[in-house]
Amino acid sequence: MSRTEPRRGRPRDPEADRRIREAAAGLLLERGIDGMTVDAVAERAGVGKATLYRRWSGKDELVLAAAEALFALEVRVPDTGTLLGDLTEVYTDLLRLAGSDEGRAFFRLAATEAGRDPRMGELYRISLAGRLAEVSEIFDRAIGRGELPPDVDRQLMFDWPAGVIVMRILTDMPLPGVDEAAAMAHATVHGFGAR
Repeated sequence: MSRTEPRRGRPRDPEADRRIREAAAGLLLERGIDGMTVDAVAERAGVGKATLYRRWSGKDELVLAAAEALFALEVRVPDTGTLLGDLTEVYTDLLRLAGSDEGRAFFRLAATEAGRDPRMGELYRISLAGRLAEVSEIFDRAIGRGELPPDVDRQLMFDWPAGVIVMRILTDMPLPGVDEAAAMAHATVHGFGAR
């Protein structure tokens, strides 16, 4: 008959990982990397520091986990039947996000920290590549309908609206409003789609 070792300590909380990541992501947006502390994350997540350190070795790893969670934004891929309609909806979502306090903080964090820390830069590049892969379906359909040339520069089409948003956030200029999404889509279609 084999003896089993008695379990020591409290059972592992399966929700702790999620709470810690959410707390870290929230504090990262609110305070930036320098202002985010392990103590504050543990307090907000409702866990002890030992629980946190069992999962991440320190603040650097925790920052990367939080950034990874932030960069994992879901992107809606509409199918309105036209490139203009699809891009108008995509830009509406993008401008709505950028216009929120959390979105503004996210874009500022992504731009500043990606340039400061190569690991954050790599996370941001991976995130952007994933977003481009998700919305490539829009470009494929547009090429199939003859709205875009087959050799269109998808990367540039994808980058330019986010570039405008990041530049304006970093320079504290007014962002385009949600009501300007159609005009931005029109500029994209008639700029990139021109033959």
